[in-house]
Amino acid sequence: MATGIAIAIGLNAVDPAHYGGWSGNLIACEFDANDMAAIAKAQGFTVSTLLTRAATRQAVLSHISDAAQKLQSGDILMLSYSGHGGQLPDLNSDESDRRDETWCLFDGELVDDELYGSFSQFAAGVRILVFSDSCHSGTVTRDAYYASMRRGLGGTARDRCLPRELVMTVYHANQSFYDPILKNRAIAERLEAIKASVLLISGCQDNQTSADGDFNGLFTGVLKEVWNAGKFKSGYRYFHRSIQRRMPPYQTPNYMMIGAPNRTFEHQKPFTV
Repeated sequence: MATGIAIAIGLNAVDPAHYGGWSGNLIACEFDANDMAAIAKAQGFTVSTLLTRAATRQAVLSHISDAAQKLQSGDILMLSYSGHGGQLPDLNSDESDRRDETWCLFDGELVDDELYGSFSQFAAGVRILVFSDSCHSGTVTRDAYYASMRRGLGGTARDRCLPRELVMTVYHANQSFYDPILKNRAIAERLEAIKASVLLISGCQDNQTSADGDFNGLFTGVLKEVWNAGKFKSGYRYFHRSIQRRMPPYQTPNYMMIGAPNRTFEHQKPFTV
């Protein structure tokens, strides 16, 4: 029988000491994490939830590493993130847009190269399911549009991104920490060493923003609607398309698979252990 481990991450704030005095207050990210944890638990996953102050770089990477030690071929990791997305300059020339995307964890940004590198620890045949309800660029908040577009999310929209004016401020203030990561070709090259099958469904494209809400982020709220307490029966591609069809044109969820191709995984009902 397969084993499922879930790590649900949600940050309603970050540490101003690292982010240039900015705390990045949000409302619904912890709700998102708790809701994703509840879905995973109902589907038979063993769940860890990391909320705001507990969602540090070390904690997230340690939980992923621990899962890699436990999971074998046929098992599954579900990793969900709700919080701010950021960007750092690409210093190892592995990004076509010359920017590395990041998750803004409580005490510092987790670079996409590091996240992909952590997936190289998993055995062949492991399924890794990633949901990311964050934005990776852009600063324009479309309050009126989102408020009228989605029912049940509350009246004021907040974008989940590190403000553009702080991107380089945070980088320069912590350059001695980030540069060894950003310049490390070995970390970037671990993408090619991933033996597991990694399926990512994200809240938006790299050049878009993801909206926060009062009860859930826009993406997570729609995901829950489509999932419909487990009544959804099709595979991941249709799951993604069903979410996408309910989203506004300014926030287009992405679907991506890296590592070992796995059509069986893609055709499974979402959250199948």
